[in-house]
Amino acid sequence: MIRFSTYLIITFFGTFISIAQIKSEEIVIKNEAIELPGTLTYTNTKVPLIIWVHGSGNVDRNGNQFPIIKANYIKQFRDAINKEEIAFFSYDKRTATKNNTAFLKGTKIVDFSLDIEKVISHFKNDKHFSKIILIGHSQGSLIAMMAAKNIDKYISIAGAGETIDKTIIKQISKNNATLGIAAKKQFDTLRIKGKIEVVNPFLMSVFAKQNQDFLYSWMQINPLEKIKELKIPSLIINGNKDLQVQIEDAEALHTANLNSKLVIIKNMNHVLKDIQKEEDNLKSYYSSEYPISEQLIKTIVLFIKK
Repeated sequence: MIRFSTYLIITFFGTFISIAQIKSEEIVIKNEAIELPGTLTYTNTKVPLIIWVHGSGNVDRNGNQFPIIKANYIKQFRDAINKEEIAFFSYDKRTATKNNTAFLKGTKIVDFSLDIEKVISHFKNDKHFSKIILIGHSQGSLIAMMAAKNIDKYISIAGAGETIDKTIIKQISKNNATLGIAAKKQFDTLRIKGKIEVVNPFLMSVFAKQNQDFLYSWMQINPLEKIKELKIPSLIINGNKDLQVQIEDAEALHTANLNSKLVIIKNMNHVLKDIQKEEDNLKSYYSSEYPISEQLIKTIVLFIKK
């Protein structure tokens, strides 16, 4: 009984020490009036630092989107990567921060990359970290390419391999071919005129007036052209259970930059969860109970520490 009690004490003490080693700092980085409040976690200094670049929508630093998406996938990623002696910073995207509401009108895709450049500059001036790695997820894959200056490595997770108009048309056509044709016509109008005066009522969520400037700016940038410009070590990742971005997208990015490394993660979906049952794929967007892909973490750690 004495031996058993001693073992418990040692075990709990060891766990406490392990948890205590992870340091956390709340940091607010500003891009003029835009506030980007985030969390930096690390175990030691002079270790690699990952900066996370968000996908589309009002994504917060943990990977949730009020009020529906509660996958918590960035928080799960942070916790897993910190255990590997890698520091991590993620922030509330400009669209997820109430203080920014008054300054969001007229936001273009380039503004998100300028936010990232401010974040990179903040940590580049901080000598606590040995290297800086950008991870761009979904829309963030392209934004990270645009901001990939003064960094050491680039990682794309679930990044599109074509312009956004083609991606959206494919996604709509998959569910409704007729609506997909209508979406193509709307994008053609936006490309030629820079605006759509008459929006198809069934496509209002995509082409609403307040979305048009941003969409127009986004569709001008081809990720295949941007990734060609990268001269740093690059890793392209996609999950074979991703419902939003296809493996073909990752392959296209890799073909455009053959110096990159391509890895397809078995059973990983768009929110980085390990999916064993098909019925759990969508469910995992709304719950933090599903585990993050262990293979994803292993792949990224190997790439960063190589």
